[in-house]
Amino acid sequence: MAKYSDEFKLMIVKEYLGGPLGYSLLSRKYGIPDGSIIKKWVNAYKAFGKEGLSKKRSKKRSKKVYTVQFKLNVLNFMKQT
Repeated sequence: MAKYSDEFKLMIVKEYLGGPLGYSLLSRKYGIPDGSIIKKWVNAYKAFGKEGLSKKRSKKRSKKVYTVQFKLNVLNFMKQT
């Protein structure tokens, strides 16, 4: 589970972009350990929009599964060439 939700990140980014508070003050206000975290969120939001704030790892990626016979064929091919 992510430490910060996407909604929370978006709220912080919008507050930064719309208000006078900087990274350090926002991090203190919301109990975030370092202002550089907010800076990363802001940069990701500027580059990719709302999608930039979501965790990339949380999306399921299909892992390719190879049969044992296929693997043996690859090894035999590598040995021959």
